[in-house]
Amino acid sequence: MNEFMTDLKKIKEQARKDMEQGAVTDHYKADREAVIKVLNDVLATELVCVLRYQRHYHMAYGINSDAVKEEFLQHARQEQEHADWVATRITQLNGAPNFNPEGLAARSHSEYAEGRDLVSMIKEDLFAERIAIETYSEIVRWLGDKDPTTRRLMEDILKIEEEHAEDMKTLLQKTA
Repeated sequence: MNEFMTDLKKIKEQARKDMEQGAVTDHYKADREAVIKVLNDVLATELVCVLRYQRHYHMAYGINSDAVKEEFLQHARQEQEHADWVATRITQLNGAPNFNPEGLAARSHSEYAEGRDLVSMIKEDLFAERIAIETYSEIVRWLGDKDPTTRRLMEDILKIEEEHAEDMKTLLQKTA
């Protein structure tokens, strides 16, 4: 491995230039507008998941519902946290997070499905988690090394979505 060398003087000059851009420097390699659009779709996905999990939490009933309800509530809170992380990243990229409820479902990768009973609710949540896993994996590959911060954010969210899918699979096996 060669010695790490950098032109610190040039870096300092660049850092002073366009300071109003915040975290976005001249060396940002991704298409910022495209990344913001994709992240707004992720934001919509996470918000739809929050709403679906919240509904399932409030509508779950039956002999096996207490543990499942708690899982729904925990997932709703984690999905909200993901939405907050994504909105923060959008603003770091000098974009505007789109929280407009009009068109939220259309922008979301997943669906808002209410479910009729405990088993169908779990299946709908597992279905949505699997969609998130696939689309977020594609986003990670698409970002590559062009935006490592957003890629790591998506990897962190992806890890939790995979845990959610496993949780739903386990609940399905126990209640079906």
